[in-house]
Amino acid sequence: MNKKISFLSLSVLFFAACNSAAPKKQAAASAYFDLKDYMITEAKRLTALNPEIDKTVIVNGAAERRKVKIADWPKELSVFSDADINKSAWQGLFTAAKGKDTETYLSDNEKVPVKSLSISYKNGKVRGIKLLISNVNSLYTSNDTLSYFPDSLYEVKKIQHIKLLNGKSYTITGKFK
Repeated sequence: MNKKISFLSLSVLFFAACNSAAPKKQAAASAYFDLKDYMITEAKRLTALNPEIDKTVIVNGAAERRKVKIADWPKELSVFSDADINKSAWQGLFTAAKGKDTETYLSDNEKVPVKSLSISYKNGKVRGIKLLISNVNSLYTSNDTLSYFPDSLYEVKKIQHIKLLNGKSYTITGKFK
């Protein structure tokens, strides 16, 4: 009987500890601008609007342009949401500067690929987002610039250098019609 009570007591304490830790984790998750949540909301909004996009892809100087309807906005914008700076391992590794119409987050930590996130506002709404991402190791260097302007334009620029291979660059630009 004592073993059953002890097991029950331990189980209750375990679940109570789990429950009390959850709110702390959620509060810490949004220490910086919540880019992931913002992009999820934008993807839902754009899925409902279903705008026509004038999309241009340039790979090593060769360009292709088409007018398209994006079938999967979460996938289309995933490069932005994947760059969310609220990862628990990155807490405290960004400096924040907030102005009247801007927020900027910077990191010079070599383990953090997102080096800069800048958000501009107009009348309290996001007007633009710009990210600088850099991945460097002994074999590979990649520099990305991501820009998002709601209902206007989104752009991904990437420059890659892999040792012993030619460099590669591409730009994807989507202009809202």
